[in-house]
Amino acid sequence: MKVSNKNQMLQDLIAPAVAACGVDLWGLEFTPQGKRSMVRIYIDKPHTLDDVTDENSEEEQGRGIGVQDCVRVTQQVGALLDVHDPISGEYALEVSSPGWDRPFFQLAQMKDYIGQQVALRLISAVDNRRKFQAKLVAVDLEREMIQVEVEKQQVLEIDGHNIDKANLVYQD
Repeated sequence: MKVSNKNQMLQDLIAPAVAACGVDLWGLEFTPQGKRSMVRIYIDKPHTLDDVTDENSEEEQGRGIGVQDCVRVTQQVGALLDVHDPISGEYALEVSSPGWDRPFFQLAQMKDYIGQQVALRLISAVDNRRKFQAKLVAVDLEREMIQVEVEKQQVLEIDGHNIDKANLVYQD
């Protein structure tokens, strides 16, 4: 999956600060918008049954990322960005969970979602299409490829470097 140099530099800079807050860095989006850029950070944490100890804590009730997690990461990363100043001009910083329609930033993140629907936007067309929804069939990290099943049970192989954007499609 394609990652710009600026995104990679920001990810490398903030990853230790996010980890220090006890959560995982799921991904980062940097969008330059003239005078005011946007830095959007997605955080996640694994769900375990061992965490149920305090009935008042959001994280302890198996809810994943809570407001307090986002506040801690915002404070840590905000201070870090103020010190290192890697973004010229003003920027807005957003921190959230990936949500039900989570974006994927690495092929490895997709492995847990095999069998589910994904929305893909490709850089170059595959089967004469750049955008489609399909069932994720396989993720091959060695070959950096995914396989998806589209209409009529047709399976397509897609090069990971050809994926511009990928999201989970929420289904009830």
